Amino acid sequence: MADVLARPKDATGGHGLWIGLALTLVVVAASLLMPASFTHLSDQALLPVSDWVGTGMNWFARDAAIFGVKIADLTRALAAAAQMPIDWLKFMLADGWVKGAGFNKVHLAPPLSWLGVILTAALLGLRLSGRGLAVLTLLAGAYLVFFGLWASAMTTLASVVICVVAALVLGLAMGIWAYRSAHAEIWLRAIMNVMQTVPIFSYLLPTLLLFGYGPSAALFATVVYALPPMVHATVLALRSVPSETLELARMTGCSRAQTLWKVELPVAAPRLAIGLNQVVMMTLNMVIIASMIGAGGLGYDVLRALRRLDFGAGFEAGMGIVALAVVLDRLTQAAAHNQSTGRQGLWSRRDTLIAALLLIVPTVASLALPALSAWPGAWTLTTAPFWNGAVSLINQNFYEPLEAIRTGMLLGVMNPFRNLLQSAPWSLVLAALALAGYALGGMRTALTVFLLLLFVLVTGYWQAAMSSIYLTVLSVALALAIGLPFGIWVSGHPRLHHPVQLALDTLQTLPTLVYLLPAVMLFRNGDFSALIAIVSYAVAPAVRYGMAGMAHVPSERIEAALMSGCTPWQSFRFVRLPAALPTLILGVNQTVMMALSMLVIAALVGTRELGQEVYTSLSRGETGPGIVAGLCVAAIALVADALLKSGALRAARHEGEAHA
Repeated sequence: MADVLARPKDATGGHGLWIGLALTLVVVAASLLMPASFTHLSDQALLPVSDWVGTGMNWFARDAAIFGVKIADLTRALAAAAQMPIDWLKFMLADGWVKGAGFNKVHLAPPLSWLGVILTAALLGLRLSGRGLAVLTLLAGAYLVFFGLWASAMTTLASVVICVVAALVLGLAMGIWAYRSAHAEIWLRAIMNVMQTVPIFSYLLPTLLLFGYGPSAALFATVVYALPPMVHATVLALRSVPSETLELARMTGCSRAQTLWKVELPVAAPRLAIGLNQVVMMTLNMVIIASMIGAGGLGYDVLRALRRLDFGAGFEAGMGIVALAVVLDRLTQAAAHNQSTGRQGLWSRRDTLIAALLLIVPTVASLALPALSAWPGAWTLTTAPFWNGAVSLINQNFYEPLEAIRTGMLLGVMNPFRNLLQSAPWSLVLAALALAGYALGGMRTALTVFLLLLFVLVTGYWQAAMSSIYLTVLSVALALAIGLPFGIWVSGHPRLHHPVQLALDTLQTLPTLVYLLPAVMLFRNGDFSALIAIVSYAVAPAVRYGMAGMAHVPSERIEAALMSGCTPWQSFRFVRLPAALPTLILGVNQTVMMALSMLVIAALVGTRELGQEVYTSLSRGETGPGIVAGLCVAAIALVADALLKSGALRAARHEGEAHA
């Protein structure tokens, strides 16, 4: 018991922390005597990185050639080739066979009937997971049909299917390459980590330049955005294959290719299915954003409603995105679960025949009953007037208290904190964070932090970066203040685990645009609405890691604390919390990553930070500034990741030594 509750001091870590604190105080004192160039960098010291990147991208897209063939010709040919499967799926699911355009448009053949598609999807859900998923699929499909969102949803689904297949194939190939080559893995891991932190909008800028405007261009941006989770999942899945299985394959004379296709990939299938689920969710999220460059579908409906301030129509389209996302998420999760538990034979030839009949019969019947092909507009339901009326009612009756909350937060907390960060000397911020990196992770972490922040500084985006940091810090602080205590509390109530996990899974399937709607409805555009949306999006990992951290506390330590006479608070303070600290710090890291990804989307509601720089560059077609601003967001994310992971590793090492 004494060993369990003991807290030996980490001498090396303690000295490093005190040295770092002393150096920080020295830097703070020195900053008072610093010349102006160490406080605010002059324009002459900035590097025209944006101009270099823009010039390079323009040259690559217009003049660069391979063996006499221009890159522009190749990319446009790829876009035209990618358009073919998209058009084919849209013909099958949404548009049907159409001849002519405008007033001369003639429908020669209908698309697949909405009734057949919904019943087939419900049959798939029934076979994969049972009656509950089948009913959920039926309800989601009915919502899309009755609210007039079916055509937009099928346009989105067509893009999602093509993007998922492409990301799956490329991710598998790159993951297998990384698994077999240590050098390739190092480079791919670094590239994928950066790709996961680059804002969504930044992918749209080079895509517009290389592939033009339209659904095929959106496809390439979406595939690139969705690649990293599949690559990481493939490497982890292949490494999880037991060595005994590989040894048996070698003993039976399997070649390298046979071992991969007949042994490694089948054994790794459960983990690969989990990666596929992540790809589906990221693809759906990106397809919504890609509607800004011509992807269409439900994302365009939401964006159009936001621009018109038609909150009711935006809410309905947003719920359509939610319905589609939840069904796709549950289907892929069920497939992954069945793979991990070894359940097979769920889908038979008889089911294939039934599915074919469910698709064909209503589609043929729609020739006589057009309502089976396209739900009549006169029969559609709408709640838009109700939601618009509710927003008007709230603004009329609760405008003053809501405005008081908004104004109080802006004037009392948000604006002073932003002004403090923006007025802080760049040298002080850079030195303090580099010293923090040294204290937590050593010289390598300090150098990484220093170089990343130096990149932000010399590119001229320091002030915008401080605005991004201010919103991120406040959002993460609020999300942690709400999520971690709730997660810790839920961990002590086992009966709540399943419903809370279900709610968290649902929250994380919601596309980012959906979180903006209620915030803008209540508080209009601005930083406070962005704060509300970011907190709502980032609170889920805080709750999840709060639960996971408490679950990882060894039961023998808790029993030892009880036997030694500790009160519940003492047991939590001196045993459970220190043991859970590494996991909780990783939860903070995940919360920061989620907040940064949502921060860029919040540029749509008028924030003034790096996300707005990216969004403005996208609207102006300025490739260089948009890409560099996006890389600055990635730099901030990588700095936070390096510091927090070093802190988690340090806490885990200290906890291990304390209980050795």
